[in-house]
Amino acid sequence: MFRTPTILALFSALVLHAAEKRPNILWLIAEDFGPHLGCYGTKEVATPVLDALAAKGMRFTRFYTTAPVCSASRSAFNTGMYQTTIGAHNHRSHRDDSHTLPSGVRLISQRMREARYFTANVRNLPPEAGFKGTGKTDWNFAMPMRPFDSADWDDLKAHQPFYAQVNFSETHRTFHAAPHADPAKVEIPPYYPDHEMTRKDWAQYLDAATALDVKVGRIMELLRRDGLLENTVICFFGDNGQAHVRGKQFCYEEGLNVPLIVRWPAGMPAPAGYEAGKVSDRLLMSIDLTATSLSWAGVAKPPGMQGQAFMGAQAEPPREYVFGARDRCDMTVFRFRTVRDAHYRYIRNFTPDRPFLQFNAYKEKQYPVWNLIKELSAQNKLTPEQAVLAAPTMPEEELYDLRHDPFEIHNLVKSNKPENRAALERLSGVLTEWIERTNDQGRIPEPEEVVKNEGRTQGPPPEKTGRARKEARPK
Repeated sequence: MFRTPTILALFSALVLHAAEKRPNILWLIAEDFGPHLGCYGTKEVATPVLDALAAKGMRFTRFYTTAPVCSASRSAFNTGMYQTTIGAHNHRSHRDDSHTLPSGVRLISQRMREARYFTANVRNLPPEAGFKGTGKTDWNFAMPMRPFDSADWDDLKAHQPFYAQVNFSETHRTFHAAPHADPAKVEIPPYYPDHEMTRKDWAQYLDAATALDVKVGRIMELLRRDGLLENTVICFFGDNGQAHVRGKQFCYEEGLNVPLIVRWPAGMPAPAGYEAGKVSDRLLMSIDLTATSLSWAGVAKPPGMQGQAFMGAQAEPPREYVFGARDRCDMTVFRFRTVRDAHYRYIRNFTPDRPFLQFNAYKEKQYPVWNLIKELSAQNKLTPEQAVLAAPTMPEEELYDLRHDPFEIHNLVKSNKPENRAALERLSGVLTEWIERTNDQGRIPEPEEVVKNEGRTQGPPPEKTGRARKEARPK
């Protein structure tokens, strides 16, 4: 007969053995970055490390954040919930008030810890790495007590399995990487003026991506050094879309579509749905990576979580639609909601009386093409595609056929083609249903004093600038 201590020891050994079989999970998070890597077809960028990671892993071409700005997006993918559902939709809000997450909503790091994972938001890297992680969280809710166990890379090897994040700032403005891309050879989207300033700015963005790739390479070397490469899932993605005028803060493809590369370790059995070397066009959202990472850790999907696992035993059917939302950013109030399917993107604008180039202190200071568009508009030097960005108002609805119009230039809302009319009606209905079903908190405006305070802290209101005539809201 076994004695009780022997049974307990055997049980503990079995639990430990099971834990050892679970993979480490590492999120590598770039800031303000679209799918501008060599493996996504971008020219004038040197990203051999991430290209190799994609070649050995899976690369996803339709991975979308739920918001086109960092704090709202990060609030979503760190909880697996739409930011609009949990009241985290306004940029850098609720840091110091009494707002808390809804009952049952928790950080992924807290859920991982409950599953006996060690958690880290890595800032401190070994000297040979030559850099520090940013440690960025930027959530639109009060920081929970002890959201991570550590900020040190060197804690990971001794504490497995682990869930860790490393955040990189390279592709966030201001750009400061060494020059690599030739401005004359970069590919400029047609909605931007083909101007020396535009080309230089785009080249600097690609140079930042090249510098980012170097740092990811150093992380890969640390994984090899510490013997972690064969039992660690690596996920590289962006926190929101590209750091350009029509990207970050807006609900076009450029603001929401980000890269996702997943590399499953060769030393562990791969989950169902993972195919090394495959390029997938499955529609995914960033909150789906949250649910999937939990499933890799053996955590059942929490009740009410809106993210959906896309690999493994808990995988759910592919999404037919993905959604996005933008609300106040700094002092600038817009409310956009969007949905896309495999072919079309539909955008609904609840603030159509405001210009695209509505005053925003951050954009005024950091985005040279933002001001260039205004200047060229005043000189009547913009093409029709570019002039749309300088118009005094915006459309209430936008519909784009992404198969034939990947740059979202031709708004089909007034199209008479039956297929476009059908798509408009269908997607409008889908978006309305999503707003209701997910309890979109953006339906309730922020108090006026909150917006006014943002204006005081972030910059002057439009009427105080030299561009008041072009920026003021129409009467």
